Amino acid sequence: MKPAVLLALVAVGSGALGFLWRDLQQGRAPDSRALGRLVGVKTTGDLSPDAVFKAAFRQIESSYYRPVNAQDLKYAGMQGLLSALGDPHTAFLPPRAARAFTEETRANFSGVGARLQPDPLGARAVSVFEDGPAYGAGLRATDLITGVDGKNIGGLAIDAIVDRIKGPEGTTVRLSILRKGETAARELTIRRARIVTPTVESQLLDNRQIGYMNISQFSEPTVAQFDRALQRLEQAPIKGLVIDLRDNPGGLLDSAAELLSRFVENKTVVTMKGRDASETVRTFSGATREFTYPIAVLINEDSASAAEIFAGCLRDYGKATLVGEHTYGKSSVQTVFMLADRSSAKVTIAKYFLPNGEDIGRQVDGDGAYVTGGLQPDVKVELNWEKEPRFGDPASDNQLAKAIEILLAKQ
Repeated sequence: MKPAVLLALVAVGSGALGFLWRDLQQGRAPDSRALGRLVGVKTTGDLSPDAVFKAAFRQIESSYYRPVNAQDLKYAGMQGLLSALGDPHTAFLPPRAARAFTEETRANFSGVGARLQPDPLGARAVSVFEDGPAYGAGLRATDLITGVDGKNIGGLAIDAIVDRIKGPEGTTVRLSILRKGETAARELTIRRARIVTPTVESQLLDNRQIGYMNISQFSEPTVAQFDRALQRLEQAPIKGLVIDLRDNPGGLLDSAAELLSRFVENKTVVTMKGRDASETVRTFSGATREFTYPIAVLINEDSASAAEIFAGCLRDYGKATLVGEHTYGKSSVQTVFMLADRSSAKVTIAKYFLPNGEDIGRQVDGDGAYVTGGLQPDVKVELNWEKEPRFGDPASDNQLAKAIEILLAKQ
């Protein structure tokens, strides 16, 4: 290309950029004609927004100074499209994130059956599912995984480590682990299997008088797991039940509604108000149980969405005492639209209100700090961090200790 021609092209581009910069400086929207000249798109009032976007996409893909990945452009455009709505709960999920989200809500995947947290040397097992293959092969909570299939994993992101450990059902994976108190590493060979993630864990407290149940999220297996755990606890028998929803981010509204059907029959769970219509979600008939003992529900600021709905309904219908700190205040409902390439869009479709009509929507200040919103506990108890609390341990968990005290006082 001749220098004069190149200079002319640079001048045209610089002029268009100059117009855009001038408009931005003066607080005006950019001149659409200048924008059109910049990307080579003819501007006309007859073009629909999606037609303009497609034309710009094609022009950028073909004209950028180096080859670009069309999929990356598409995903960036989708992310920008949804983020422009200003809703933190509406988001675009690329295929990998969409698959992880589906596995989380279904609590069903192929792997070894352990929860991991990052560690500089690899990944540490937070919990190991007792009915999973990892437990059967000898993996235990607090074990440090340093290698997968003979390869060191120190310094890798936790998602990358999980991807290496997960795999098709029936295949094997070899883990190198270090156990506290031992100097030599162990090698465990584990056959991957279909895993149903436990979302409900239970135990007996206070000399077997109080049943404790932690619900980590509301997924498809949660109700069945709750029923089995409750049956085991009631064999004691118990004089009270603590349901711990602290740090529960929510999950499936249908799961929360089905579980509430164990407590109340044919009652309002939430009223959802969308763009054009309202809908009321109700509990089912024929699934209620008789609870002959008092119930306390533990909540904190990380209790959100379906967890807030579940706790709020038990409070509104007089079935439980809420203990702890205010919840997050997520008062919207999302649905997931699956796209052709296995990506998905999680979109807010409605705002919900509790049975008593309360809007628990979170309000924040200019810095994003909490101001109001969420469920307020019936008995406010701030967690004592000086005791290094472990949820489920009344000796270190003062919120749980208070809930037990409340239940025993109602005998």
